[in-house]
Amino acid sequence: MIIGCPKEIKEQEYRVGITPNNALEMVKHGHSVIIQSQAGVGAGFSNQDYINAGAKIAECDDVWSNADMIVKVKEPKPHEIEKMREGQMIFTYLHLAADKPQADALMKQGVVAIAYETIPDTKGALPLLAPMSEVAGRLAPQVGSWSLQKANGGMGKLMGGVPGVEPAKVLVIGGGIVGTNAAVVASGMGADVTVLDRSIERMRYLDDTHGGRFKTAFADARTTERLAFEADMVIGAVLIPGAAAPKLLSREQICMMKEGSVLVDVAIDQGGCFETSHATTHNNPIYVLYDVIHYCVANMPGAVPQTSTVALNNATLPYILQIANYGYAEAMERNPLLKLGLNVCNGEIVCEAVKDAFKDM
Repeated sequence: MIIGCPKEIKEQEYRVGITPNNALEMVKHGHSVIIQSQAGVGAGFSNQDYINAGAKIAECDDVWSNADMIVKVKEPKPHEIEKMREGQMIFTYLHLAADKPQADALMKQGVVAIAYETIPDTKGALPLLAPMSEVAGRLAPQVGSWSLQKANGGMGKLMGGVPGVEPAKVLVIGGGIVGTNAAVVASGMGADVTVLDRSIERMRYLDDTHGGRFKTAFADARTTERLAFEADMVIGAVLIPGAAAPKLLSREQICMMKEGSVLVDVAIDQGGCFETSHATTHNNPIYVLYDVIHYCVANMPGAVPQTSTVALNNATLPYILQIANYGYAEAMERNPLLKLGLNVCNGEIVCEAVKDAFKDM
């Protein structure tokens, strides 16, 4: 199979879908790998690194026109989808539930679109989303702390305080991978951290594993509202696989939050988990609404592309090889969990969560 990897074109996106190490693995399995010139530079990989691994370097149009499967990081832009042909595969983060125009374009083009974020493992976890969730979770308190600084519009509170001065209060809504990593880093910065979740089992795990480094509470509506009003920073870390993110705080509730407090919406790729959220970029990461700072960068892990690229590639390689070795249909017969990654096929949406998101559209 010919596997192509174009350069990411989303603003401030420096990750790359295939590393030289993974290209070498694919070549060893008998596949051809085409990398767009300079695609890996932002993550620290030169054209020569790919050539040494046995890949070929090509220009953008040649990658799209020759590859049987396109491997990316972020969702394809409209003019990229126009380069695709019927039956061509694309394997990347799609987040279609929050992007109906992209879904319509993929269907129109007859593309076989497989999404990293909807492939589960045997335990129901999301192994291809997990590495980026870990990165985004660890970044969230860092960017939130920056946003709290007075020069950036925040209230001017230090996360860990100092002797005699209370630390910042951080509320993390969601105790999954993003939330756990966010809580660990925020508590490590000295903040007063509470994690909300609806799973008693998960909260028990967090208490047992992290030894009281942060508090946990049940995420009922009243508790969520009360703690949000008390918080200096709220990190939204809730995900429903493949579906649009639930709205955790309403516009009216956000109006009642502290002046200069910060919202970090890690679920913005899935439409955002705060009613007032809209996607921002690393070039212009925050905006102020109702005196609350909103950080809603849609590709947070893109800020640390070396770490993010290697972490993602470690997770995607086995799946890429399954698809390349057998073709997507047989690969999905052999691994039924991989089939849950299929979002668009034969001009139709085939992922149930995405279908549900588009019901009323």
